[in-house]
Amino acid sequence: MTALLRKFSFFSLLLLFSALMALDYGWLNFSNVLDQRIGDVLLKQHAERHPASPDVVVIDIDQKSLENMNEVAGSWPWPRAIHAELIDGIARQKPLAIVFDIFFNEPDTFRQDSDAAFRASVAAHPEVYLPTVLLSDGIGAPLAELPPILGLEKTPRADPKARAPLLLPLVLPPQTWRSGLVNFDKDSDGVGRSYLMYQDIAGWRIPSLPARLAHDLGWRHPDTPHQMLNWQSGRRHISYADLYLDFNREKPQRPANEFSGKIVIIGAAAPGLWDLRPTPVSNLYPGVDILATAIDNLQHSDWLTARPRSIEAPLALGLILLIALGFKRRTNTLWLAGALLLVSAGVIATQWYGLSLRRFWPLAGALGWAWAYYWLGALLAYLEEKAKGAQAVALFGRFLDVRVVKDLVERGEINPAQQAEAREITVLFSDIRGFTTISESHSPEFVVNLLNRYFTRQVEVIFRHGGTLDKFIGDAIMAFWGAPVNDPEHARHAVEAALEMAQVLLDFQQEAGLEDKFDVGIGIHSGPAVVGFIGAQARLDYTAIGDTVNLSSRIEGLTKGVARILVSDATRLACGDAFAFVEHGSHMVKGRAQAVVLFEPQLKESA
Repeated sequence: MTALLRKFSFFSLLLLFSALMALDYGWLNFSNVLDQRIGDVLLKQHAERHPASPDVVVIDIDQKSLENMNEVAGSWPWPRAIHAELIDGIARQKPLAIVFDIFFNEPDTFRQDSDAAFRASVAAHPEVYLPTVLLSDGIGAPLAELPPILGLEKTPRADPKARAPLLLPLVLPPQTWRSGLVNFDKDSDGVGRSYLMYQDIAGWRIPSLPARLAHDLGWRHPDTPHQMLNWQSGRRHISYADLYLDFNREKPQRPANEFSGKIVIIGAAAPGLWDLRPTPVSNLYPGVDILATAIDNLQHSDWLTARPRSIEAPLALGLILLIALGFKRRTNTLWLAGALLLVSAGVIATQWYGLSLRRFWPLAGALGWAWAYYWLGALLAYLEEKAKGAQAVALFGRFLDVRVVKDLVERGEINPAQQAEAREITVLFSDIRGFTTISESHSPEFVVNLLNRYFTRQVEVIFRHGGTLDKFIGDAIMAFWGAPVNDPEHARHAVEAALEMAQVLLDFQQEAGLEDKFDVGIGIHSGPAVVGFIGAQARLDYTAIGDTVNLSSRIEGLTKGVARILVSDATRLACGDAFAFVEHGSHMVKGRAQAVVLFEPQLKESA
């Protein structure tokens, strides 16, 4: 029967995975996230070994430029005459193209002469290219009426009435609009891995800026809507300020042919100018470098060709079949894991090799399916051997701290009906002072957030000192030491926890700005108590009951106006000489005829 169940389980799992993979590769693409993440790691590593071409140079409006140009041009945006001077200086060296990654869509009404100088410079240099953007909403101009210099391609299915909301370089006359789109081309996870080649609007193809350059300069380029970028490193950047100020020296110090025959891209990488995008190379990658990578790829036919994800499906199915066969033959799960690790290394190495061939092979999703099947298969095998123990962990883990559950399972005490037992323990109660005032003067959301943050820190202290969290009672905490794990020094550990809880309180008061409104009292008592699983069968709690618990709660109530922490004489004696204690006299406690002597624990001063 067990063997039949085993075969049926793995066969059912195989059928389930086959159906899910059909949905994945045929429609939903939910394993694509693995292809993206693993691919990003490989692309970043490959970029570090893939140098950028010296033929594409970035003139960088960096933070240094914003600071050094302040006396000359003022704050950003600078007068456009500044860009005109830069164009003239670069153009004298006869570059292949001067490409702006800066928008010029609105006239500068306060510096019209500056705009005029910029228009004259662009008109005089046909090698200047400008960016456009396709906006996400708006009506826009009729595409049929836009000037031919924009490079729009009219396909046979073009709608003569089509419109598109384009952000055009309106500062310049239309006859100088040598432009292309620079829209950020992001994938489903928001990361940019490709560059737009063209945008199809009702049969009109609007080229991107890299595609426009490729067309004008006769470069080969992919006839696809997107170009997957082959990322690079070590691109040459020149600070805008350094170049501009050198052009204006009486005797320039930079080489006179620095940009001859090169593509010069002018854009902003300063963080304050907000042109940073998530890419495989970096989460904050300058948009000007994305543009430079796309242009560099086209100039040298160096872009990546991405294969469809469907090539993974046979690999994924083959791996799962082999793993299923291994489980059926009762192969050791560690041996299977080792074999799968070797296969995974081979697949990743193959994908890495593909990058050197300018091919992007998405194979990580297949490994994800294989590993998912392996772990679920291993879980099935484990459940067959360890069903009873797993059920116990699942049952006890609902109401008990994981540490307690593990201890009980290791000792074989996994029966929920087991009898409670008397143990010598130390019980701690901690209650918040002034909580009613805080609740009345703040919103419920604030109060809940405050409690959650405070309780989280104090529970960490309790666990750090080996305590068991019993329960939260409104704004109070109950914990005890000495059960379920035997602890001969339960009193000392409880007092150590209380002293640290007091310090954590002080830090929390300062952080929350509630120094004079938020305080606690902590009461501790050591003695016998009944400890075990108590409650209804549908809801059991591991807790302690008895006079020791009641007295520790009463002691906490006596702390107000006396001390933040008070312990009973029984706790003091159980601690030995671990602490210094300050006596605070005898106090009557409700429900007890005899007064109790209370002490405030303090750390001993080091000699």
